[in-house]
Amino acid sequence: MYHILIAEDEYIERTVLIKNLRDALGEGYEVHGAENGRRAVELFRQYPIGVAILDIEMPVMNGIDVAQIISREAPHCGILFLTAYDSFEYAKQAIHVRALDYLLKPYSDNELLASVENAIHRPVYYRSAQTDKAGDEEKCMDKISVITRQMEDYVRTHYQQEVSMQDAACALNYSEQYFCKLFKQQFGQNFTSYLTAYRMERARELLAQPIVNIKDVGLRVGYSDANYFAKVFRRFTGKSPSEYRMNLPET
Repeated sequence: MYHILIAEDEYIERTVLIKNLRDALGEGYEVHGAENGRRAVELFRQYPIGVAILDIEMPVMNGIDVAQIISREAPHCGILFLTAYDSFEYAKQAIHVRALDYLLKPYSDNELLASVENAIHRPVYYRSAQTDKAGDEEKCMDKISVITRQMEDYVRTHYQQEVSMQDAACALNYSEQYFCKLFKQQFGQNFTSYLTAYRMERARELLAQPIVNIKDVGLRVGYSDANYFAKVFRRFTGKSPSEYRMNLPET
């Protein structure tokens, strides 16, 4: 059983958070709720908490103090902060305790779920290693490299088909929210932009081959509509496919 802690002093918000996470994550996850910082520490010491979601402003003990205890006693635990205050000082303290994310209220359910899944995946790699903190970081980075290669391989394998970000997330067994966030972190753009750019590179290569009919190029890079392909190609290159081929240097 994977244990998640939510520390939020507002009863309704805490109840909604617990229900939403239980519904989204399903079996295999237990979500615990704490109404203040002291209760959060008690639950943290009672259960093997993998992710702690902490409101910063809480009675008895605030989220920063709770995070310092968690960070000291269980460095593998992923910490997420929730706050209604866009404070630079809070952000600095969040960095100091190595929080994985800092969400400003109001946040969307998708935004929170993506952050939670990101935190769930990351600590797993830490716990799997029985080496020093340097060794754990290396294992974590190795795993991220594997995931990145999987994403690249998916695009290379499926770019000729009509695929979406949802298809890719499902094929790699990630939620859409987590896949979208991780993909953008690794590639600096969303899945659709990356896929389009990859298709345009393949289209340029095909257009450089005189034996390939221009009308077939769009189909071979995943566009069933020739007019739409030409429009996208012009946006990327400033030329139509036929103009691009005409301006290629003779070999």
